[in-house]
Amino acid sequence: MKLAQIWRYPIKSHGSELLDNIEIQKGKTLPLDRNWAVVHEQSDVDGSNWAPCRNFSRVAKAPQLAAISTTWTPDKKLKLSHPSIETICINPASDSDEFINWVSPLMPEGRAASRKLVRSAKTGMTDTDFPSISIGNLSSHREVEKQVGEKLSLLRWRCNLWIDGCKPWDEHNWIGKSLKIGDVTFKIEEEIVRCLATTANPMSGERDVDTLGTLESMGKEDFTVAARATSSGPIKSGDIVEVIS
Repeated sequence: MKLAQIWRYPIKSHGSELLDNIEIQKGKTLPLDRNWAVVHEQSDVDGSNWAPCRNFSRVAKAPQLAAISTTWTPDKKLKLSHPSIETICINPASDSDEFINWVSPLMPEGRAASRKLVRSAKTGMTDTDFPSISIGNLSSHREVEKQVGEKLSLLRWRCNLWIDGCKPWDEHNWIGKSLKIGDVTFKIEEEIVRCLATTANPMSGERDVDTLGTLESMGKEDFTVAARATSSGPIKSGDIVEVIS
């Protein structure tokens, strides 16, 4: 088994970033992963503590958000692009108003409007109440593709680490065990139950594949697993992966 891809999502549900390597910190999410989140008008979350996903603008409720892409500029600004609106560069720590004005056209009518960009003070705003790193099995993804009958972007799952070289659905057997990626260990805590976010096409932002129905037809409602980093150190694409306990 090997580590095939590393992804992080600086603003929860608002863009993705492919990495060649990253420094893992024990007990933390990936550095800068879900470091910011977009609070909507019906929430008073300020980022000081972890909060459930219902407090934030997200792809499950606003599928056009899936088509946002992000990159960091040399001057450490976040460049955000979307096929239907112009590109902007922001400092997430200070340009909340500019960002909200930019993203507002992507929000559907009848949904709570995005209000402000907040930074997580303690850990990334993942969907778990512990600092999780999500891990996926490329063989399982290929099984879903076979069932659907077409290629699917990995970005539908918004997963951090993709493992290749194992059998389909092996990840179910990892729960309660640990993976070693390079020299870093991860405790596999739980399966990740999936939502409507996965039905949105990351290129167009349109809901075009019934991923949830497909998983159900395969006897699944979860896909990928949530892990906790139990040691620190660098990992990179191509690292050997082992189940160690």
